[in-house]
Amino acid sequence: MSALHPRVKPILGAACAVLAACLGTTAALAAPAPPDSAPPAASGRKPVTVDALSVVKLQSRAVADARSTSTLGRQREGTGVVLDASGLVLTIGYLILEAESVELSTAEGRSFPATVVGYDPVTGFGLVRALGQLPIKPIQVGDSSKLVTREPVLIVGFDGVAPAYVVSRRRFVGYWEYLLEDAIYTAPATVNWAGAALLDREQRLVGIGSLAVPDSVGGGSPVPGNLFVPIDLLKPLIADLVARGRPAGPPRPWLGVSTQEVEGNVIVTRVATDSPADRAPIEVGDVIVALGGQTLRGQADFYMRLWGSGDAGREIVLDVLRDGRIQRVTVKSIDRNLYYRAKPTY
Repeated sequence: MSALHPRVKPILGAACAVLAACLGTTAALAAPAPPDSAPPAASGRKPVTVDALSVVKLQSRAVADARSTSTLGRQREGTGVVLDASGLVLTIGYLILEAESVELSTAEGRSFPATVVGYDPVTGFGLVRALGQLPIKPIQVGDSSKLVTREPVLIVGFDGVAPAYVVSRRRFVGYWEYLLEDAIYTAPATVNWAGAALLDREQRLVGIGSLAVPDSVGGGSPVPGNLFVPIDLLKPLIADLVARGRPAGPPRPWLGVSTQEVEGNVIVTRVATDSPADRAPIEVGDVIVALGGQTLRGQADFYMRLWGSGDAGREIVLDVLRDGRIQRVTVKSIDRNLYYRAKPTY
């Protein structure tokens, strides 16, 4: 254990603030009114036949001992988008992570069992295939790179359609070791966005719904909205996801920490049970100040240095601030997919 580090006081102040917010009693906060320049508030979804727009309701149940149950629940529900006549359906991957069973339903109430085809933790995409002929026309895939700010779009979920606007294209940094360089943000906010299809003016698929966000516009403007994963990220992956269940190439190193950035400090807010970080151990409240001896400049820098350090399995050396002092901790990273539990095949 080293002497008191000069960054201790400001980091400790930030850590206390974020831990109070993350670990304290959850309170319901009223969202501030959007500025005059924001898109008008949503008036609800239009009553349409969603089968005509190539989507289905997707329901899944995780395996009994799923590691993701604590954060995602065992029963999950969202939207799937029909990609081809063979019944291949695209969704957001967390809906099918560690899935024991998957069921697809049409607007008329017809149900079809499905199997998990593939999952990519880097983009967040998931694929399933219906066990039976879906009576739904496949969607046309568009070009998400051409989607620009202020362009009108449609958000198509299993329960209908909501109009929206693209309000920003920018980086998204997730607390769960996840980063998108060019995420699509839309407003106003809508419900049932998980796995929803984002359609452009020609009703072509340009994104898949991932999250509700409080700051869709960015720049500190508190405008609630939604985040979509651009469909262009799927195009180089889909053949491998269908053939192998995962992308080609070596997997990224994964530690199993959830973090939050406050004033450039990377603060640990959760450690996944029995993950590499848990075994190291990394503790809730630790502030990760350096990786491989190089000082970190926030969450994005942490992730980029982690993923750039080599393939999964590499030992990652972290300097963490704990109890007022800097400590060095070595974490043996793994492939994230090996942490989650698959459906038994016996």
